Amino acid sequence: MKEKSILIVDDELSMRMALSESLMSCGYDVETASNGEEALRKFEQDTFRVVITDMRMPKVGGMDVLRGIKEKSPDTAVIVITAYGTVNTAVEAMKKGASDFIMKPFSLDHLEMVVKGVVARDTGREGTGMRSKEGCGASCKKEIVTEDKRMRALLKVMGTIAKSKSSVLIQGESGTGKELLARYIHRHSDRATMPFIAVNCAAIPGNLLESEMFGYEKGAFSGASQKKPGKFELADGGTLLLDEISEMDFHLQAKLLRIIQESEVDRLGGKSPVSVDVRIIATTNTNLKDRVAEKKFRDDLYYRLNVIPVTVPSLRERRGDITLLAKVFLEKYCRLNGVDKATLSDEVINILEQHIWPGNVRELENIIERSVLLSGGCSIGPEHLYLEGEHGDAGKENAKQAALCLPILTSREEIALKDMTLREVEEKLIYETLERVGGNRTEASKILGVSVRTIRNKLNEYKSAGKQGQESVVV
Repeated sequence: MKEKSILIVDDELSMRMALSESLMSCGYDVETASNGEEALRKFEQDTFRVVITDMRMPKVGGMDVLRGIKEKSPDTAVIVITAYGTVNTAVEAMKKGASDFIMKPFSLDHLEMVVKGVVARDTGREGTGMRSKEGCGASCKKEIVTEDKRMRALLKVMGTIAKSKSSVLIQGESGTGKELLARYIHRHSDRATMPFIAVNCAAIPGNLLESEMFGYEKGAFSGASQKKPGKFELADGGTLLLDEISEMDFHLQAKLLRIIQESEVDRLGGKSPVSVDVRIIATTNTNLKDRVAEKKFRDDLYYRLNVIPVTVPSLRERRGDITLLAKVFLEKYCRLNGVDKATLSDEVINILEQHIWPGNVRELENIIERSVLLSGGCSIGPEHLYLEGEHGDAGKENAKQAALCLPILTSREEIALKDMTLREVEEKLIYETLERVGGNRTEASKILGVSVRTIRNKLNEYKSAGKQGQESVVV
């Protein structure tokens, strides 16, 4: 199963085409099915990372698709598309295992955001140190991988408090695994069979966050053509994760405080409150006490959230886990990329254990993923690593990256760096990488450790320089 494979199920051809083109432009491998029956047949032949299904279809509807897929592959993420009149069904689908739902009409940008969020959550991109046991069916659990005494003690405490309803505030640097810990708490609670809903308070624009959180009634504002339940209602009976809570708009904090105190939510445009039973877990990579002192975060909300305070240690504070996690990620990306199991040399292990890891376990995972691709499945050596921020000189780092990658990407010829400028090395590196991955800029950006936008800008820069050179020759 490819990590970016998606199956789109909709009985409308125009909708299937629009969704397919949008997601393929984002680098996903997309297949379509015109009805639920066809979708389940395709799932028998191959599994998919994500399934997006319309709720209302003839014969085999979206709920049947959800049920059939979850029976065959409990870990497959299912996103349901629903229209006005089927909102309650969508909520029920979330409780039956759907990862998210999209309300018609919706923008393609919103679709891409939901898919990206589902893939990130379910592959443990927040984090850190997750191991999936294959072949364990419905009982499959995602584990926090650690041998560190401090982390083990933390997990023991979290297992103890998991069965309470008290709010938990998880603090820690980016990439330490805060969301993974939140899911651990949910999984060990009495709410484990109920929804776990995650909201990134920083990713949703402030003017949309209120309607996303609390929901709205039809006609509540311009464009509200049907009612929509908020994240609190979707999480009813389960757990609501408020990721990056420090970025929540100040005036919304007062409404959040009231919901926590009263256990009821007021939809925008609603006439009466709706009761909800939700366990709140909040995460932040900033010091909320400092935000309170700066008058950017309400002190009363801080104390409501900080009933059970948790601080996740950084990777440099749990160095005994570095090699363990590196080997877990190595196994994962060898499997995903269909390459022979690579090994880490002693020199590489020493380098990894000495690195300061500003990006924590997320950074470690990215480095191992890139190293597997660069090594081609062979033994990974220092020449396959690129650790950011070691010298602080961007020029030296770029030259180092080019020098390390070049022998792999240009195995058909030897190029002496001393005979090339840094710009020429950079251009050669980008073009050779694109050639290796069949022109896929997304894959090339992963290998090189840069954004797709950077590659696009560089290519435009090279083309522009080429045209200028041709003009000068003609003149």
